[in-house]
Order: sequence, then C-alpha cells, then structure tokens
Amino acid sequence: MIPPIASRFVAGETPAEAIAHARRLNEDDVAVILNRLGEHYDDREPAEADADAYVDLVADIADDDVDACISVKPSQIGLDVGEDTFRDLLERVVEAGDEHDVFVWVDMEDRHTTDATLDAFEDVARKYAGDVGLCIQANLKRTRDDIERLVDVPGKVRLVKGAYDEPKDVSYKQKSKVNEQYRDLLEYMFEHFEDGIAVGSHDPAMIEHARELHDEYGTPYEVQMLMGVREDAQRDLASEGVEVWQYAPYGDKWLSYFYRRVRERKENVLFAARAVLGV
Repeated sequence: MIPPIASRFVAGETPAEAIAHARRLNEDDVAVILNRLGEHYDDREPAEADADAYVDLVADIADDDVDACISVKPSQIGLDVGEDTFRDLLERVVEAGDEHDVFVWVDMEDRHTTDATLDAFEDVARKYAGDVGLCIQANLKRTRDDIERLVDVPGKVRLVKGAYDEPKDVSYKQKSKVNEQYRDLLEYMFEHFEDGIAVGSHDPAMIEHARELHDEYGTPYEVQMLMGVREDAQRDLASEGVEVWQYAPYGDKWLSYFYRRVRERKENVLFAARAVLGV
C-alpha cells in the first residue's frame, strides 16, 4: 500500500486504482495519461510482462470509458534488450491502443535512446495513422532537426524541457537557454504541425506562450503536467477550456519515483517533511 506521503505523486499500485484516479480527475475535466512504473529491463521477460500489462490497461480504459490514455518508456518495453524487442513490444501496445481507441504516448529517455525511439515512433505512427505520440526534449541541441523531421509524421508531439543531465556538447545547460529553445520550438511547432501539440510544462510563462501561439496559428494543443505538481493550475486551466492532461504513474515500483519527485523541487521536500512531522 502506498503511504499518504507518496500518494500525492503516484496514482496507486494497481490498474484499478489508477483508473479510479483518472475517473476522479475527469470530474474536473482533467484527462489522465497513465504510466506503469518500470524501466531499464535487461531481459525480455519483464519487458514483455509490462507490455502485456499495458495491453490489459488499454482494454480496461476502454471498458471503463474514462478519459485516459497511456505512456510507455522505451527501456521499459525492451530497448535495453535490443531494438527489435522494443519495436515488437511497442507495436503490440500501439495495436491494442488502435483497437480500443486509446492513445499511446512514447516517452523519451536519455540521448543514447533518441535515434532508436524516433525511428520506431515514426514507423508505428505511419502504420497506425497517428494514434501515437512522442516526447521531445528542448534541452538537446539536436531537437530542432528532430522536430523538423516529425512535421510530416502523423500523431502528436509532446515538448518538454528535458529532465536528463546530458553533457554540454549535446545539450544546453543554462536554464535561460533551455527556456529560449523551448519558446522557439513551440513557435515552430504551432506554425508547422497540424495533428496537435502537447505542451509538457508547469511553467506559467510557457503555457501562456502556447495560448498566444494557438490564438495566432489556430493549431490544436493540450497542456500536460505531472500528478502532484500545480494541480490547482491544472483544474483552473481545464475550467477555462484548455485541454489538460495529467501524467500519473502507478504501480508497485513507486518508491524510487517518489524520491525522485521529492528531490526535484524544494516545495516537494517541504511537503514530504510536513507529512513526516505531522505539521
């Protein structure tokens, strides 16, 4: 059982708890992206088990008629085993999503996985007519080229600032430069993309910039934020008519994820301290 201190960031240990969380968020017009916790499997067996769990989750989402989709990590479904395994299991999950009309997002991990993830995404996106989306990281110097490559690929792209500590020869390290890149990439995407853009950010300035770009170009967009981070803002944006999705992890591997969230932001550390001290 997940303790209350961690339940702010994790939607439960079971698929049923995760779907119940999605149903509660739907009452506030916030949709949910469910991610089963797990990554970096070196053997096919656990990767295949998680892929099958996603297939089952897709069916559960469809049966329960909740406004939810899923997001998978490449290393969770076989990329560390081999690119062929990753492609095989990704297609298994996307095929299930296509069958049940449940959208599938593909997360982006560190720079060593970027090419394999892009190649696999492009293939499944073309095969399944865009029922899949991909996360792209603004802090990588290569990202403008990757964005331009994806203009004619069906499906959505989620732009995030980037959470991996990449070396300076391949990434921008200064926060101001990453913000500059994020704004420029958003503008390019709103001007050139047609299938929709996901603004993966908690930054009010970037969300407002996306609103202005939408008004200028008319491109459909959505805002995506993490469970446990600025949830009041998520509800407020949804009440204003913005399409909002909350990225909500679930599963029994919650402990390491929780500590990562706590370390990331000072207010999360304060939240955890208050919960432990009862103040």
